Amino acid sequence: MTFQHDNESIQRLTYTDEYWMRQAIEEARKAEAIGEVPIGAVIVRDDQIIGRGHNLRESTRDSTAHAEMIAIREASSSLEAWRLLNCTLYVTLEPCPMCAGAIVQSRVPRVVFGTRDPKAGCGGTLMNLLQEPRFNHRADVLEGVLQEECAQLLTSFFRRLRNKL
Repeated sequence: MTFQHDNESIQRLTYTDEYWMRQAIEEARKAEAIGEVPIGAVIVRDDQIIGRGHNLRESTRDSTAHAEMIAIREASSSLEAWRLLNCTLYVTLEPCPMCAGAIVQSRVPRVVFGTRDPKAGCGGTLMNLLQEPRFNHRADVLEGVLQEECAQLLTSFFRRLRNKL
């Protein structure tokens, strides 16, 4: 945490969406390092990461081991609550239907994602479960933060995978 002195008072500096997305990208790199699809997520509250996650589907043989799901579980444990109020979830790839549902169910008020998912995106691409008006909770959504870097992680990973086949 960074502090600055100002007339004998200490003010906390806030970080930008780009800063937090870089933390999600670091999580994605952890997934890539173990052969997983490079998707990462962090959940932030009061300028602190309270939940981190990266894809572990292949490693755990668990279809629910998406970056967002892992970050949500860790954040809930950290807060000792299932409601993730006053939090922002940063994720490198647009949430899928399962993750979008978990985000809505955990009451995350804000979601920031890096790049769209044309095959499963439920933050506005195929549908928008995060802002579905019939649900009792909707999240504010910001897309495209560090989009090129997030997309490049995935493109490079799948290119290497195809070259191995």
